[in-house]
Amino acid sequence: MKADLQNYLQGGRESLLWKLDGLGEYDIRRPLTRTGTNLLGPVKHSAATEILYFGVVFGRPFEQELPFVGEGATANADMWATAEETREEIVDLYRRAAAHADATIEALALDDVGRVPWWGDATPTLRHVLVHVTAETQRHAGHADIVRELIDGTAGLLPSHDNLPAADEQWWSDYRRRLEQAALDADRRVSAEKAGR
Repeated sequence: MKADLQNYLQGGRESLLWKLDGLGEYDIRRPLTRTGTNLLGPVKHSAATEILYFGVVFGRPFEQELPFVGEGATANADMWATAEETREEIVDLYRRAAAHADATIEALALDDVGRVPWWGDATPTLRHVLVHVTAETQRHAGHADIVRELIDGTAGLLPSHDNLPAADEQWWSDYRRRLEQAALDADRRVSAEKAGR
């Protein structure tokens, strides 16, 4: 069970980092949604998440303080990178956080209990924390997938396995047209039903 959970966590980590490949500084940092979703921010956030959940929660402190989380930190400071923070620094932090998390996961049993101060001092098991962090990491990998597709059309799970239909640009164009038409048809149908009431 532990190995399976850790494997899904590692898959999310790899996907998040892959979404940065081949892009310049502007593209990995620029906000592409109303709430500022970008590519480098979720990597920074995920580093903090792993440090907190697999470090603080289980009494295994990380070697570095994180000024962008906790009391006194600016809201959402962990969801974007300042101009002074380099891609290399953030990716390195994430890799070190993952190694620290992996060491915690290896050292503890799934039923070992930690303490989460920001959950009202709840005492979840390592299993619970591992599921929580894996779900959060995969969620951010999904965000990154959409943001990367908006930037340059690159999509998919991993470079070695994109998990998308094998199709050319014409197929995707036709597919999008079918979806657009289905959306328009559904909207017309619902509008007509409401008008007929």
